[in-house]
Amino acid sequence: MKSDFPLLKKRSKLVYFDSAATSQKPKAVIDAEAEWYETLNANTHRAVYDLAEKATEAYEAGRADVARFIDAPQGSCVVFTKGATESINLVVNAWARHNLKKGDTILLTEMEHHANIVPWQLLADEKKLKIEYWPITDDGELSPLPHNSSLVTGHCKLLSLTHISNVLGTINPLKKIIPWAREQGIKVLVDAAQSVPHMPVSVRALDPDFLVFSGHKMLGPTGIGALVIKKERLAEMQPWQGGGEMIERVSFKESAFAQPPWKFEAGTQPLAQVHGLRAAIRYIEQRGIKAIEKHTRELTTYAFEQLSKIPGVTILGPAPKNRGAVISFTVAGLHPHDLATFLNRYGICIRAGNHCAMPLHERLGIVASARVSFHLYNEKTEIDFFIKSLKAILNEWTKNGFVAQLTHEYSIKRQDTKQKQI
Repeated sequence: MKSDFPLLKKRSKLVYFDSAATSQKPKAVIDAEAEWYETLNANTHRAVYDLAEKATEAYEAGRADVARFIDAPQGSCVVFTKGATESINLVVNAWARHNLKKGDTILLTEMEHHANIVPWQLLADEKKLKIEYWPITDDGELSPLPHNSSLVTGHCKLLSLTHISNVLGTINPLKKIIPWAREQGIKVLVDAAQSVPHMPVSVRALDPDFLVFSGHKMLGPTGIGALVIKKERLAEMQPWQGGGEMIERVSFKESAFAQPPWKFEAGTQPLAQVHGLRAAIRYIEQRGIKAIEKHTRELTTYAFEQLSKIPGVTILGPAPKNRGAVISFTVAGLHPHDLATFLNRYGICIRAGNHCAMPLHERLGIVASARVSFHLYNEKTEIDFFIKSLKAILNEWTKNGFVAQLTHEYSIKRQDTKQKQI
């Protein structure tokens, strides 16, 4: 398995536990990007010569591949974007800006990524909207929300929530939440950045109004993602960027716009990246998304059990049965940055900080956490090495107090980043 991933093959002793941030890329994906530039490189939808027509066919085939992979229903629209963040911003500016009015409420959850908070805050400030937050339990799951809750009565028009928390790992029960929101007349946006790479996701079955995800978390290239739009929402949306390709006609006085999805894809698109995303989809389909889900769930359960046995370790979020391939944790008396710095000496890559979820960490009463996350190229033996290394670090710290040295060492880096990355 690892032999399919050039970086992991070349650095055989590296333990990469940061796939929730970005996944490694199989050679098939890297080759696909190169193939675009070597054999298909021409702009799409703009010329009638053979090369350009082949490029257009390949690009639109990528759209069809995405729709098939996530089981998007007939009539829905797949729009290519830079990733989940841009997809959310597209919905903010193309739909919410034109359909929400002063006094309307947007419902988020306390476990959201900054990308699903900040764009809504910007719009709320501009249009005098209200933002409410669905609270979580101490176990890291969404609290029960009664039908008469003040969070959803009256002016709530949109619920925007993550499918799987990038910090807690919580898998939110969308098959219950979305029908419930429908009964309240609330539109739903699903951030599926952490779910699409690891488990079967059917847009047809979930039936959200909008669903977003990123290619780089699912073995694909950076700079490519998608927004899936429910058919009924399309007529309510306006262009959010102007330029070439998104128009039907332009005069000196006015413009008429193309039909979706091209209406939302102004300018030259990330063509080679779409080709790489197609290769990632093929690779995942060959491996089997259900097999990937089974493998990463087994790794997560095993890592959860082993971490739980270490004194001083506190795991954030629910039990493994309702958790994606993410485990965030704290170690009593040891800052996550210092822990990550020392694990790096063992060749173990983990994330440390607030994982672009400052409000969630504030809710949990901590400033930062350490996070391990898995994908299909990870192995149980790597978890064993991680646990062994973690125990050695804690033993050495307890015995010799070297943490002061680590803190001083990392403080230099921390001054440079000024917590931008945490």
